[in-house]
Amino acid sequence: MRILIVDDNPTNVIIIREILKKEDYRNFITASSAKEMLGLLGIGTETEQGRPRMSDIDLILLDMMMPEMDGIEACRVVQQYEHLKDIPIIMVTAVGDSKKLAEALDAGAVDYVTKPINKVELMARIRLALRLKQEKDWHKERDQRIQDELKLAALVQTAVLSLPLKEPQFEVHAIYQPSSELAGDLYAWYPLGDGRYGVILLDMMGHGISSSLFCMFIASVMKDTVTTYVEPERVIQELNRRFNQLYIEKQLVQYYFTAIYLVIDTRQKRIDFVNAGHPPGLFFEGSAKNPVLLESNGHPVGLFDTIDIQAQSLTYEDEGHLVLYTDGLLELAEGGQEQQLDFMVSHLDVGHSWQEETMREAFFYDSASKEREDDRCLVWISLTKGTDKE
Repeated sequence: MRILIVDDNPTNVIIIREILKKEDYRNFITASSAKEMLGLLGIGTETEQGRPRMSDIDLILLDMMMPEMDGIEACRVVQQYEHLKDIPIIMVTAVGDSKKLAEALDAGAVDYVTKPINKVELMARIRLALRLKQEKDWHKERDQRIQDELKLAALVQTAVLSLPLKEPQFEVHAIYQPSSELAGDLYAWYPLGDGRYGVILLDMMGHGISSSLFCMFIASVMKDTVTTYVEPERVIQELNRRFNQLYIEKQLVQYYFTAIYLVIDTRQKRIDFVNAGHPPGLFFEGSAKNPVLLESNGHPVGLFDTIDIQAQSLTYEDEGHLVLYTDGLLELAEGGQEQQLDFMVSHLDVGHSWQEETMREAFFYDSASKEREDDRCLVWISLTKGTDKE
């Protein structure tokens, strides 16, 4: 532990040093003015070569009354620096004015001792301040470890998301911006053979660690479920069964997720889908003015032991594009569901080819400067007349 003693009176410095030495505190340095102290902390240009700086200091004993800059003003300066504000400052003062002492505490000092200095009182306050700083440092280190682990977990989450896929008659892309480091949206797509593709987008209830863990479990069983069961209603029913296997006794929160799952047959030009409580997908075909809505036809996954849901189908003749999204995009528009859908259609009816920059500008750029309340995810599927290789 390194202690910085700041006092313009050499006698006071000698007294404090001797008290500290007798209590086996020998790692200390001194400054004869507030400005010299700021220099030692790396503020300004007064730092002497080879002297300790910044985080080397664990405690400051700061005289309140000094020429040029007093202790209260110096304390306020230190508090302006994020990397210094946690250094405890004990004000040493001969002033008995309660207003001045209150001003010092308001400026950021954690405690004070009065002159003439009482050895027992000084050491008690020093030990308390150092103990509190140790505890605060421990919490900061723990929080940093947690943040590092959350960032790693977020990278793992991102790694399980499907990469863009380009085939002669089928192309799929996505943009995803979570509201926090760990999120609850998941998308995936899988070639099923014979020009068929399975595409799913789901939105787990809530945010944070618990929701992300549920989401990662679903990601771990997704490929096997889709490639084994294939058909929309069977896939959703199997995901519901798997999700309910995660039953936790005395669970206070009912977790569930909404999902929309499609099987797109590019040879038969047919789309089979189920929508389990998810916002409606939008299918834009040819030059049609209004998209076809792939609306919800069942309750979310995980609410009940079994889920009764029937697949719906639609066919297409012309080129087109499908857009799936989570409700974080709908919330960008004010008003009810009709106004929100009008908002989505107005920004998504821009031709059938993927235009990433246009989509980012429409739905994602504002999130760089705002705290997002919900995850935002958009999946774009282009259906073209490309030559299918039999």
